Amino acid sequence: MLHDVTSVKEVFESPNGAKNHAVEKRGGHKFVTGGDVTKILLTVDTELSAALHQRGCSPVENFESSILGRCDRGDFGIVHQMKRLDEYGHKAVFFIDPMPALVYGEQIVADIIGPVVERGHEVQLHMHTEWLEWTKDSPVGGRQGRNLSDFDYDDQVTLLKLANDILVNAGAPRPTAFRAGNFGANDDSVRAVHGAGLTWDSSFTPCTAGSDCKVELSEDQIAPVLKHGTVELPVSGILDRPGEIRPAQICALSIAEMAAAMDHAGTEKHPLFVIVTHSFELLSRDRLHVNRSVAKRFDQIAAFIAARSGLQTAGFNELSASEILNDERSLTRLPPKIWRRSARIAEQLWSTWRYERSLTPI
Repeated sequence: MLHDVTSVKEVFESPNGAKNHAVEKRGGHKFVTGGDVTKILLTVDTELSAALHQRGCSPVENFESSILGRCDRGDFGIVHQMKRLDEYGHKAVFFIDPMPALVYGEQIVADIIGPVVERGHEVQLHMHTEWLEWTKDSPVGGRQGRNLSDFDYDDQVTLLKLANDILVNAGAPRPTAFRAGNFGANDDSVRAVHGAGLTWDSSFTPCTAGSDCKVELSEDQIAPVLKHGTVELPVSGILDRPGEIRPAQICALSIAEMAAAMDHAGTEKHPLFVIVTHSFELLSRDRLHVNRSVAKRFDQIAAFIAARSGLQTAGFNELSASEILNDERSLTRLPPKIWRRSARIAEQLWSTWRYERSLTPI
């Protein structure tokens, strides 16, 4: 059973001069009506840790650390994240990895899905194929790989269909979207997503192009694009400096950068802006403490979206693929600013020293 926690509410004021749209709530979530709205996909990669399993952690210990985000100051995982988002009327997309069910059984996946569905957030499919190393009854003849792209097309379809079925059996509505663990997808993965009956893929991030992410798209691809029968929805990002893209991940951008990026998307009337975080991202790297800097940023982003006109969180199931693909507007990324980059680097240096390497109590 998941345990809830209480934390201090952060307030982020909307910039002066912002236009106001009518705001209504349906099912506890905010909906903006009137004018052009940029939909913000707050995506949470929600996964048990294969590394913790390999080190001998029990399923309970893995669940508490990776899903609940439990540390010496309480819980800062998905329950905390949903509570904070609910306070602002936001909807998030939880990309949940069902592969640990092959090792631990399906109940542990059901325990992850249950609270997400109960709170009205969206469940979609995530997959870390590392778990096949410990599977006694392999669905792909004993073949293993760190990434989905390590498998051929037929194996990828088999794994995607199996993972889909596990999610549904564990209580999730049938998924329509997928993201590969480690962003480790290739073009066969995009084909396999379509072959497995899903509509959307969000495994492409230009920030890892040429490494784990082997989907053949240009780094300049910002808008969703139809590829091999699948709508590929790239992770958003900013130009950190000329020719270098930094992802819209909560631990990667400062609040100034993330807010400016969302404002830029809204000004250019981007249909979508995709943010990435993880179920354990508010913790220090050793999982022993809460990283107060990242936790505060999570709250600030939620508050900014709520206060800013023309921004609305959404899930994949609320999107129209045909409308989005027919949108032919030219899109750009937030251009680099030396002061924003310098401020973020200084903040990260302080945060790393304070929450990752400090010898004093957090």
